[in-house]
Amino acid sequence: MTARIGPGSVRELGPLRWGFARAAGRVTGTEPPAIFTTLGRTKGLFTGWLHFAARLMPFGSLARRESEIVILTVAHARRCTYEEEHHRLLGGRAGLTTDEIEALLGGPGVSSFSPRELALQEAARALVATKDLDDVQWAALRAVTSEREAIELLLLVGHYDMLATTLMTLRVEPDRTRR
Repeated sequence: MTARIGPGSVRELGPLRWGFARAAGRVTGTEPPAIFTTLGRTKGLFTGWLHFAARLMPFGSLARRESEIVILTVAHARRCTYEEEHHRLLGGRAGLTTDEIEALLGGPGVSSFSPRELALQEAARALVATKDLDDVQWAALRAVTSEREAIELLLLVGHYDMLATTLMTLRVEPDRTRR
């Protein structure tokens, strides 16, 4: 699979976006992440998107572990390899075990998820599948979240669903580990 729009260079991204992508790659132990070097081509749109995305994760009201559970659930439901690979690392850093990550990506189930974490997963799966929650699903979500957390969960799922569409349509390839 070849990317439909390849990662941009420092000239195409500008020095600030290029520097950000390089720094992100050092943090993740990869080359500059293709998500940033590809979307960075949009310049100001990228900057606005990055601000929005950061308000959901890592600076959202859901715990980092919880947001990674939701993101990995969406990545698997959408079959988005880029999101799955990128968030394996981030999920581990947020406290998910290897077995938990594999369970979220369709592997054998584990019993270590809390009732709240299970409710977040169920809501994320339903939202990707139907773009809605019925009254029973909504009540289950609200039983374990504040009003703000419930709204944020909807935005987080919608954002990563949208991002999966973008990454998959552009054929963005998973990042290679630095050598």
